[in-house]
Amino acid sequence: MAIEYKTRTQLVVEILREKILSGEIVAGQPLRQAALAEELNVSRIPVREALLQLEAEGLVSFEPHKGASATELNLDQVDELFELRAMIEGDLLTASLVSISDEALTQATEILAKLDSALGKENAANTWSELNSDFHNCLYSGANRPQTSDLVNILNKNADRYIRMHLLWVGGISKAGPEHAELLALCKARDIDKAVAKLKQHILSSRDEIKAFLLQREAS
Repeated sequence: MAIEYKTRTQLVVEILREKILSGEIVAGQPLRQAALAEELNVSRIPVREALLQLEAEGLVSFEPHKGASATELNLDQVDELFELRAMIEGDLLTASLVSISDEALTQATEILAKLDSALGKENAANTWSELNSDFHNCLYSGANRPQTSDLVNILNKNADRYIRMHLLWVGGISKAGPEHAELLALCKARDIDKAVAKLKQHILSSRDEIKAFLLQREAS
């Protein structure tokens, strides 16, 4: 029974995800649980579970007294968020690598091992997101710039659904591991120029792939 329930929930997730990404369900469109359950010929329980998973992926938002709706995916927002991230995080890493401790780099290594493990598991978008932020913040810890760090965390929160999108649907999982490992190795070598260049490439290549995916979605 549990296997059937899980399969049914996952089926609803895949159907709704495809409808949102294809544009069949437009940004801001209400997602009524009763209507979806009737349309998909399932009970409300798998629909509710599916909407919660899609919320974790950044495709659905819940508002008090309004329920669930599809979130907007915005090309201009992708440009601004990821370019700001590349600029500010590059400066933060530059300042950090001047004085980052061996302990912080050891911690970053441990976080990266957990992240690599989590990337191999399904339905772990929240875990990926949290560990990814922890890994980057650990590399920036030597900067001792709390206001800049707070700004980076705000930008990452706003970019979170696009980061998850990149991991889930745009081939980001296959690239995240090797790119993070290369970045960490450069940080351990205290090669500031190459580490910052790698970080910016890591962020901006994600931007380019996400934009290409959204453009293809709009064209279809």
